[in-house]
Amino acid sequence: MTIGSKAELSAQLVLEIVVSKLNNSLVFYKALGFELERRSENFAVLRWHTRYIFLLEDKERRPLNASVANVRVLVENIDVVWERAGKLHADIESPPNVQPYGIRDFTILDPDGFGIRFAEILPSAQVKEE
Repeated sequence: MTIGSKAELSAQLVLEIVVSKLNNSLVFYKALGFELERRSENFAVLRWHTRYIFLLEDKERRPLNASVANVRVLVENIDVVWERAGKLHADIESPPNVQPYGIRDFTILDPDGFGIRFAEILPSAQVKEE
């Protein structure tokens, strides 16, 4: 049994996505820029910088027709990821758009219909200091 790194095992609030075909999902996420941390027969851990998502294959699950939720991935330049999504011919839920709360984002669907929202903070955004 391969266990994860200390960082992965201790990560808080990790999203796990149930997928119908792990190999298809791995190709999709890796093409977008996620890095494969580890995998087994029906499970994989992907990393975006220091954050993780888990993919669990369940062949009995019915695919979704539209996302009922999404995960936001903050990036420095969404145009780069938008180009990658275009090369994948990813299903687009919403194209790049400037939001009134200071980000530019877009949402695509993974092979099982889960929403992935990529966003960048706009340089003009008024960020509240804590």
